[in-house]
Amino acid sequence: MLRFKKNNGDLVMNSYLPFVLKSAEMIENEMRVLKIHTLGNVRSGFKFKWESIKLEHPSTFETLALDPELKTMIIDDINRFIRRKEFYKKVGRPWKRGYLLYGPPGTGKSSLVAAMANYLKFDIYDLQLENIKSDSDLRRLLLDIGNRSILVIEDIDCTVNLPDRGHKRGQDKQLTLSGLLNFVDGLWSSCGDERIIVLTTNHKHRLDPALLRPGRMDLHIHLSYCGMHAFTVLAANYLGIKGEHRLFGEIEVLLGATQVTPAQVAEELMKDEDVDVAVEGFLSFLKQRKMEEDKLEKDEALKKVEDKESRELKIEHTYPKKDEALKKAEVKESRELKMEHKYLKDEASKKAEVKESQE
Repeated sequence: MLRFKKNNGDLVMNSYLPFVLKSAEMIENEMRVLKIHTLGNVRSGFKFKWESIKLEHPSTFETLALDPELKTMIIDDINRFIRRKEFYKKVGRPWKRGYLLYGPPGTGKSSLVAAMANYLKFDIYDLQLENIKSDSDLRRLLLDIGNRSILVIEDIDCTVNLPDRGHKRGQDKQLTLSGLLNFVDGLWSSCGDERIIVLTTNHKHRLDPALLRPGRMDLHIHLSYCGMHAFTVLAANYLGIKGEHRLFGEIEVLLGATQVTPAQVAEELMKDEDVDVAVEGFLSFLKQRKMEEDKLEKDEALKKVEDKESRELKIEHTYPKKDEALKKAEVKESRELKMEHKYLKDEASKKAEVKESQE
């Protein structure tokens, strides 16, 4: 049992107890068992139920194959969001943050979500919109999401075709974009604290602009093809290479000239446990990929030339026909003018003869 002197009351209340509470919260977070929640196969009455299992995804920011500047930016943004509870309250905004992850398949969008969950000690709620039939179902389901959580909707551009945002009679009986937006930043978005919403897509241009604006998706993160830094991270993760390798120079040149995703790189590096064999195999893969991309580029260039020549031939065949038709029209017009001139001449001659006979 701890005892304090009365004259130390302010010190205890303002420094010691806040330190104890914060330390207890940190210990609780470290010991917290993370879970990933998904929709069950059955419905309880008119309400979907979340089912959960332990989240054991090993992804961390240290193992992510990301550009270091992008990685630092994401971590700084997350930390700023977490420590600004009072700021959000002061400015009258729900304590939530939206992230849009976009880029080609295999660039690490799901791994980034797992790394965020492990870093923050947040549960993940994986929502498949194709299972939701109406806005009312969506509201009931989202109200069951706990605080300190990440709501993930993957492949938002192709999971479901959401109807127009315009008001329709009985729209509560169907799932609409309006219903989703209302949860993301409408009145329903304030039902919960310390939440992160993540949308992923391979095709950002297909999304409704209303879904992308600040306040809904606050930070847009582009995950692209594998560069040299990402490759060195993957080489360290899969092969234990901590420094340089004799083939890294050639690999760097080829990575700059080809489009290879981190998932493809990882798959190639896993093909052999011997470091040299694995790196040489990956180099061969890059060379083959470069040859295929060069061939594809040449074929596309050849097709463009052929298409251009085809258009020019069509133009050449079209204009002679137009010239011939124009010539015929001119000949016909000339004949008509000659006939008209001859008629007028004959009329004038007759009038002259009549006048002479009268005289």
